[in-house]
Amino acid sequence: MGFDPSRPDIHLGHVVGLRKLRQLQDLGHQLILIVGDWTAQIGDPSGRSATRPMLTHEEVMENAQSYLRQFFKVVDRDRAQVVYQSEWFGKFSLADVIGLTGRFTVAQFLERDDFAKRFAEHRPIAITELLYPLLQAYDSVAIQSDVEFGGTDQMFNLLVGRELQEMMGQRAQQCFLMPILVGTDGVQKMSKSLDNYVGVEEAPDDMFGKIMSLPDEFIVSYFEYLTDAPETELEDMSRS
Repeated sequence: MGFDPSRPDIHLGHVVGLRKLRQLQDLGHQLILIVGDWTAQIGDPSGRSATRPMLTHEEVMENAQSYLRQFFKVVDRDRAQVVYQSEWFGKFSLADVIGLTGRFTVAQFLERDDFAKRFAEHRPIAITELLYPLLQAYDSVAIQSDVEFGGTDQMFNLLVGRELQEMMGQRAQQCFLMPILVGTDGVQKMSKSLDNYVGVEEAPDDMFGKIMSLPDEFIVSYFEYLTDAPETELEDMSRS
């Protein structure tokens, strides 16, 4: 699994996937956590209509340390290996970048929902943004991933990873797509960029206030994705 330290906070939307990772660890699997210290400096518009601001490497590394502290509140540190993209991208030459971009077409990448929408609306798409799925895909090659986790909005990027692995003679990874948690606005997905999130390290009173402000129709999904409530209890909630 990889994370993009574009901001210093992990929120409950991230916890949905982290809980599943912890379950796999408890079953004996080893987790490799990729810190996206390169892609965070590019920005990725997954599910959004505006680009993220570019960060300096110092800002990214500061955010990454904050991320790791929060990440290990859920995931077992002793059964996780932390690696940084710079371990392989730091050695990339211009020839490597050109070779990577030559494996895919612009038409393929414009099939991604967010790019397609912005292209149709004549909104700008930076060339650096088109590099993001390629770099994330190469992460899978670099660590020879057999399983990659991501939200349903990351499906395109994960599938590019599968395709690139096969191109480079590796076995294609399996993709685990996790459901998207609706943010505190009750409209869009929980996101740091949209500022509609509940941070893992927020004060308990602040977390409680944000959760209580949610529309009633989302309470069951929060219990389902973020707790170990039994199915019978979830069914009772849905009926009430």
